[in-house]
Amino acid sequence: MSNSLFRTKNIDKILSDAATMEADAHHGGGGLSRVLTLKDLTFFGIAAIIGAGSFSSLGQAVFNGGPGVVLLFIMCAVACGFTAMCYAEFASRIPVAGSAYTYAYASFGEMFAWVIGWALIMEYSIGNIYVAFSWSDYFSSFMDRIGGHIPNYLECSYIEAKKAFIEGSANKDLVDAWNSAPVIGGLRMIVDLPALVINVLITILVYIGVKESRNFSNVMVILKLCIVALVIVVGAYYVDTANWQPANDAGIPSFMPNGFSGVMGAVSGVFFAYIGFDAISVMAEESKNPQKDLPRSMILSLVICTVVYILLTLVLTGVLNYREFDGVGDPLAKIFEVKNVGWMQFLVSIAAVVAMTSVLLVFQMGQPRIWMSMSRDGLLPPAFQKIHPKYQTPSFATIITGLLVGVPIIFTDKTFVLDFTSIATLFAFVLVCGGVLLIPRKEKTAGKFNMPYVNAKFIFPAIIFGAAAILVLYNHNYFTNLLTFSDDNMSLNVTTLLFWIISILLAIFSLFKNFSLIPLLGLTTCLYLLTGMSAENWAWFGSWLLLGLIFYFLYGYKKSKLAKN
Repeated sequence: MSNSLFRTKNIDKILSDAATMEADAHHGGGGLSRVLTLKDLTFFGIAAIIGAGSFSSLGQAVFNGGPGVVLLFIMCAVACGFTAMCYAEFASRIPVAGSAYTYAYASFGEMFAWVIGWALIMEYSIGNIYVAFSWSDYFSSFMDRIGGHIPNYLECSYIEAKKAFIEGSANKDLVDAWNSAPVIGGLRMIVDLPALVINVLITILVYIGVKESRNFSNVMVILKLCIVALVIVVGAYYVDTANWQPANDAGIPSFMPNGFSGVMGAVSGVFFAYIGFDAISVMAEESKNPQKDLPRSMILSLVICTVVYILLTLVLTGVLNYREFDGVGDPLAKIFEVKNVGWMQFLVSIAAVVAMTSVLLVFQMGQPRIWMSMSRDGLLPPAFQKIHPKYQTPSFATIITGLLVGVPIIFTDKTFVLDFTSIATLFAFVLVCGGVLLIPRKEKTAGKFNMPYVNAKFIFPAIIFGAAAILVLYNHNYFTNLLTFSDDNMSLNVTTLLFWIISILLAIFSLFKNFSLIPLLGLTTCLYLLTGMSAENWAWFGSWLLLGLIFYFLYGYKKSKLAKN
């Protein structure tokens, strides 16, 4: 058993270890401080979700899918809703730090747990690189409006400026950044300084304590929700309902002018907008009542943010034709710029800076706690589980997280990290939903979250085979076309074909197993969203996982505490 790649951690053992550490903390040991309430956790969820997705990536998503991208938001919300129920089920059983990593350890085994822990680096740390870049865009815009201009070569990435110069981009600021940058030793000094500075400040805040971070986050969430509500109300005044039926290439008015494939092409940007609700589960050891409050806060924050996203999308696509959002990184400011509403542009800039600061905060808190859990299990060096004696935070892991976000800011740009982050998060969601299917059902317990059990024996096969029959009825060549591979559709067809194979196998297994319907629906909806990822996304993701497995076999496999049992 000790040499198995799929050795699992017993849930009772996880809980007893956590109880021991908490008892040690009361006697001056190295535990985390339990200070978070239901309101705090819900606010952390909203803080993480409403940020770069709504203020930045939403623009390109609208351009790809048109008004029909609202459907994708609903699809993603449904997928995240089922997934949130699975996270909640795990959180009620295993209320310790570690999130999907800990859940995978208890269900799939050690190697899968490592893969999830490694993939979550892409969600929290690499995702924060994108957020830092977006924060910088809005902060620079805000500074321009109050007369504090930052030189162009200090507010963009080197790669963005170089690419804009080589391709003759119409973005004058990026071209000017390349042309005006000082040259030292033949190298142009171009760096996104605001992105670097905010990363340092957030790292310091997270380092000094969760209580301080909580108070800061709560204030920012209230502020940004007020401004977002104002954006929706004022924007609604300028809505022209004709924009919800724009003409497609054939000149025919359509809610989905680029077809459903265009809507699915926006999956990375839309799903990125939902990344964050799972970060709440990382705060389990700092929650006062994790078995009750973690599940409720995840679902509450998800529902609130879904309503906000749908309203924002309807406002954006109603005020302007969807084609006007091509390459727009500040879509909410864009609609008021076109309508010449200067005071709203100013408020949007403030809201974006506040919103993305809170996202940076929550993600920067999540990553160190996952590393802390991995270190406790022996998969990472002991330094990662070190708790600061005064601040009661994972100090070393927090500093390393700050470096992991800060250093790549110098060498990359936000275009690269967006898809990279979304695919890793969906992959983690798939394993969490699948993990719930593998653990025994528990008896209902008062005061804890109890996921409703609906036997999927006949319902799930009916859904899958019914959906396949409808597709064949309305598109006779649907499955035949999936076997046609070309450079244009290779990734989509391969992943869609795999989706159907896995779904049919799950439907067959459901006939013989008493699977629960909710995790099955979460698993299949997340798998379907993965079909929207490009071949390049999969190549980068595969390379990242391969690198992680090399680290695992060189260190974690031998040092694991389970290997010593």
